[in-house]
Amino acid sequence: MGHSIEGQGARAGRGPTSRLPKRRLGLWYLLWSLLVIVGLSLGLWQWERADDKRRYLARLDAAPTLTSPHEPPPEGARLTLKGEYVAQETLFLDNRTHEGQLGVAVLTPLRDDAGRLWLVQRGFMPTGPTRDTPSTETPAGEVELRGRWQLAGDGAPLFGPNREGMRLQRIDLAAWEIPEGFAYPGWLHLEEGPGRFELWWQPNVVPPARHVGYAVQWWGLALAALAVMIIGGRRLTRERRSSGVDS
Repeated sequence: MGHSIEGQGARAGRGPTSRLPKRRLGLWYLLWSLLVIVGLSLGLWQWERADDKRRYLARLDAAPTLTSPHEPPPEGARLTLKGEYVAQETLFLDNRTHEGQLGVAVLTPLRDDAGRLWLVQRGFMPTGPTRDTPSTETPAGEVELRGRWQLAGDGAPLFGPNREGMRLQRIDLAAWEIPEGFAYPGWLHLEEGPGRFELWWQPNVVPPARHVGYAVQWWGLALAALAVMIIGGRRLTRERRSSGVDS
């Protein structure tokens, strides 16, 4: 009778502890499964971004060459515009860097022969760290400009007002208080023509190959996590069996 009671006590004593190794094994698989899923998902996201960049670069290559278009130009179109600068409406895109220099990008509206306004990003002008209001000369009379068109879109987040005096934190057509407004939502990055400063702007495109590299890295991490999960899970299973704990 005493032996039976002792046996029952031993089994009862093992009850709570028998659940601990099993719970530990479940948590192990759960944790590493989440890491595998995260790695696969991030790799797929980077792969899709590479496809998006390929399509974007293809659109830029296929963008048309237009002269004073009367319809909204597509992204990346190469435009030729004729008109006169509106010098008094010049503003400056702040905190630009080019070849190790700190400066601004010069932004001046252009009024074409039809009276429409176009915003022209004329290039980089070094200013150094000074916060004095930049000053620049603007050609008078009719000019002919060539450059690449960029559509207006969502810019970087702002922490404070966009416009401070004649400086802008990001290009926003609403910063120009011109009653008639601009012809189309976007601006010309000047490449050829009077009033051009140093070329600095390039499409902000990470090469597709870099995204592919990121995808391979994430998938490699997912594969490593899968291997650790399997090897560690087998080891925990052997430990449970060697300890004599029933599943």
